Amino acid sequence: MCNLYNIKMHSAQLKQAVGSYIDLTNGASFDEKIYPDYPAPILRNNLDGPELALSRWGMPTPPMYVKGEADKGITNVRNISSRHWQRWLDVANRCLVPATSFSEYAQEPDLKTGKKPLHWFALDETEPLFFFAGIWTEWIGIRKPSEGKQNHTLFAFLTSEPNSVVASIHPKAMPVILTEAEELDMWMTAPWEIAKELQRPLSDGKLVVIE
Repeated sequence: MCNLYNIKMHSAQLKQAVGSYIDLTNGASFDEKIYPDYPAPILRNNLDGPELALSRWGMPTPPMYVKGEADKGITNVRNISSRHWQRWLDVANRCLVPATSFSEYAQEPDLKTGKKPLHWFALDETEPLFFFAGIWTEWIGIRKPSEGKQNHTLFAFLTSEPNSVVASIHPKAMPVILTEAEELDMWMTAPWEIAKELQRPLSDGKLVVIE
């Protein structure tokens, strides 16, 4: 399960990939690692066209799994047949999550350090821009007890079975990655019966392990 990814992006790169959009980040550039509950850029649908906004990573948790009053959020979504997730699968709640690499821990600890090594994956060594197939929502609740109840904009992205590149390190799952313009358009505009076909692993030849 991916709980750490990297984004290195400026507005010109995003415009080249998706065309024009409304920028709610004031033209911000990004070069940072994104951890759960961190703010990150997402591209979502708006009545006036696509818009880039910041959102916290972690969708609302199914209520039966929330312990206490704080909901830390769910970062990765696999079971799209769940009623909990189905409410956010329509076009209005889909988003594109820009990224340049993502990480997974190995299954076994290193013999010397005793810790599981962290491996990074990208489209190639130059780490070009790609997108996770995401969902987002507005939510009122408590993420951290110290913050109290607040209005939040939250997101997560879909996962699938891994391709062989990821499976050799992390056999459970990998993020759903979109790289082609047709895929981006399908995720953001197509009916769910069509868009759901994108929940599949990226082909082996399109992903490498990087330092």
